[in-house]
Amino acid sequence: MTSNPTLAELAGRVGADRDRPAYGHDALITCDRLVRVFTADGVEVQALQGLDLLVREGELMALVGASGSGKSTLMNILAGLDTPTAGAARVAGRDLLTMTARDRLAYRREVVGFVWQQTARNLLPYLTSAQNVALPMQLAGRSRSGRRVRAERALELLELLEVADCRDRRPHEMSGGQQQRVAIAVALACDPSVLLADEPTGELDSHTAEQIFAAFRTANERLGTTIVIVTHDQAVASEVRRTVAIRDGRTSTEVLRRSEVDADTGHETVVAREYAMLDRAGRLQLPAEYTKALNMRDRVALELEPDHIAVRPDDSEGR
Repeated sequence: MTSNPTLAELAGRVGADRDRPAYGHDALITCDRLVRVFTADGVEVQALQGLDLLVREGELMALVGASGSGKSTLMNILAGLDTPTAGAARVAGRDLLTMTARDRLAYRREVVGFVWQQTARNLLPYLTSAQNVALPMQLAGRSRSGRRVRAERALELLELLEVADCRDRRPHEMSGGQQQRVAIAVALACDPSVLLADEPTGELDSHTAEQIFAAFRTANERLGTTIVIVTHDQAVASEVRRTVAIRDGRTSTEVLRRSEVDADTGHETVVAREYAMLDRAGRLQLPAEYTKALNMRDRVALELEPDHIAVRPDDSEGR
């Protein structure tokens, strides 16, 4: 029978932790104990309460959570549209807490692309699709490359996302799904390190939503763009390899999916496993259905075992 770890063994593990690289040193997106506090009518509201998140380069992932969970606040911070109150946030080597107004403008033009839920926010109504895609390149100072080069780049992106036939159409001449695919092309125009999308399928039917997600997958696989999607659509969330849930301003659970091939039949299936997130302060958010099933509230009993931590309902009242 194995015994519980000794104090000396635990101290050794702590010492080993000190030698580890800095948190998120190899991630494209790092959020470290991120805090965002809003004040309205003299009342402070904590939208983010020490949120931790790492996103690796090349990932295609989804963020989910109830209204008010903090996911839209997080997206606005990552997009350079809002500033954190405390903590650390870095995207592609840029420190989001120390950027000047000029840095922030360059960041939004060159480092991140953004797709809004409302199609009308993504495209200028008086420009054609090709002109909408070319515009960000011109604003980012790529006018030196020439109008022809920008037009060729715009057409390449429209072809990649299968809306090249809309190149000369204005937004009102396209369907909602076509508009969103053109919007993705606009967001990709300047080769961003990260593409952020806030409920991009929220105004679309399920069939069209599948087409939009296929466009994101194409951008991820063909261009290598890292993509983070905020969504309420479980069908979309289940299509990515990693889904992170946000609750009460912190990351709470994470679902990882991997493909497994049956050795006998050769059929490929996707296996999903859910994890609880342990933040940098050691806090753990247990799924509500788990705590409810065991009537856990206020406090729980912990036991450190050699290879795991046991979490049990509080039984102190019965002793």
